[in-house]
Amino acid sequence: MLFSATRTVLLLTAAFLTPVYSAPMDLASRGSKASSTSHSGDGTFYQPGLGACGTDNTSHDLIVAVSHTLFDSYPGANPSNPNKNPICGKKLRATYGAKSVIVAVKDRCIGCATGDLDFTSTGFGKLASLDKGRIHGVKWQWV
Repeated sequence: MLFSATRTVLLLTAAFLTPVYSAPMDLASRGSKASSTSHSGDGTFYQPGLGACGTDNTSHDLIVAVSHTLFDSYPGANPSNPNKNPICGKKLRATYGAKSVIVAVKDRCIGCATGDLDFTSTGFGKLASLDKGRIHGVKWQWV
């Protein structure tokens, strides 16, 4: 009986002291917790057309291109067919100062750093004057 109790204590100790390693998980793939995670970067705008998600867009659409790093590493991304990337169509709320806009991811931005967003002129215009060209400190989160 004593052997059994000692063995149980050892097994429990081993279970709690054994490190568990797993690959980091992108918060965007974790449902409701993802919306509480805030990202930040620069905001710019571009003239869209046929985007990496396989849809044709115009400057009037409330869409955004995210950095190629984020686009390519998004959970479930398939490098051989970016049109099927699960990030496509995912919405985010971008905020700059007191203004915010909700946009859908429809493209991939080669010149963007990880937290940067490249808006259509309509989306950018909801945050700042187009005359600015680039705005620093845009905060955003998935919705």
